[in-house]
Amino acid sequence: MHVVLIATDKPGHLQTRLDNRDAHLAYGRDSGKLVMAGPLLDDEDQMCGSLLVIEVATMQEAYDFADNDPYAKAGLFEKVRIEKWKKVIG
Repeated sequence: MHVVLIATDKPGHLQTRLDNRDAHLAYGRDSGKLVMAGPLLDDEDQMCGSLLVIEVATMQEAYDFADNDPYAKAGLFEKVRIEKWKKVIG
């Protein structure tokens, strides 16, 4: 099943994002679960969150994936939304 993770950064934490970006990208790339991903941008085109689509067998696997993301471990996110997702177009 596909699951979407939408994470919002804590205000003022861009440096935390930058400091952990390489580890976050490697984690997604090496997980074997990532379908597509990219940062959310604010009005000044600065990264302020993340959107990931992953493929997992269970929702628990999705929660575990989110919890083990280097960004999450670094305390970057203010909130994370995890939902099942169905691709219809694209």
